[in-house]
Amino acid sequence: MSAATGSLHTVLGAGPAGTSVALELARRGHAVRLVDRAGSGEPLGGVERLKGDVGTVDGALAAIEGADVVYHCVNVAYQLQVDVMPGIQEAVLGAVARTGARLVVLDTLYPYGETHGEVMTEDTPWRAATAKGRMRAALDEKYLAAHEEGRARVVLGRSADFVGPRVLNSTLGGAVFPAALTDGEVLVLGDIDLEHSYTNVLDVARGLAVLGENPSGEGRVWHLPTAPARTTREILTALGGLVGRPLRIVTMNEARPFGPFDETFMDSYAEMFYQHTEPQIMDSTAFQQEFGAEPTPIETTLRETLAWYRGFLAARAKS
Repeated sequence: MSAATGSLHTVLGAGPAGTSVALELARRGHAVRLVDRAGSGEPLGGVERLKGDVGTVDGALAAIEGADVVYHCVNVAYQLQVDVMPGIQEAVLGAVARTGARLVVLDTLYPYGETHGEVMTEDTPWRAATAKGRMRAALDEKYLAAHEEGRARVVLGRSADFVGPRVLNSTLGGAVFPAALTDGEVLVLGDIDLEHSYTNVLDVARGLAVLGENPSGEGRVWHLPTAPARTTREILTALGGLVGRPLRIVTMNEARPFGPFDETFMDSYAEMFYQHTEPQIMDSTAFQQEFGAEPTPIETTLRETLAWYRGFLAARAKS
């Protein structure tokens, strides 16, 4: 049985993913509330914005009041994740346990750790050895245990690196598309001749909405729809074709500040640099077969993202 159209869906976190999820849910006819610490931002048709802090159970309860389904898309500054994310989990889990709302969690590939090129499916062992990987794995174990023990109704949707509209802080984001449009230096990490999965943030939104509407998916991890992995060089070559000239690519073989990523971020990211020195191949076949959802082809994703960045750069030039 699917969640009824018109039920209240509350999205926690108004970054690129949370905003995209809110818009997708509104498009599907749901009443939607988008909660973050500011409670303001670009107008979103059909979406109510609410200021809230989900770092405590009381704050989370206020944020999700009346919600049938809650989407946890909250993130914090990268260097604070290990310290802060467990507390947010405790608060959000505590809140949905009290209200009975179903919880849909946006997740990462971090729990798998180094795979040495092995294709990642939902059955891949969790072998994370980094601080952030171990933290994410511990969170996921707690989510699944809460569901198994009947304390909360939970489902997790994992994504590869984001790409798409509104996505700035990604390796295929603010250091790539503006430079591609202006003939600047396109900055990329590691070995770009390795296969690497990128998930369109709009596919993230559609995938999480499907999980929110379908209780049949509860109690497990799903890989959200993700186009077949290509080498980053192939993707950049396709991007060059779309802008009408070869890109001026600069590769960096160590974690150091670049593009939108400052020294604080990159110092914290260094432990995850293995993601750019081995293939990162994510398979979403299980989700596609279960829910009949296909990922957006990477060429379409690149066109959509370029269009968004053109508007973004034009608006920034006027401000």
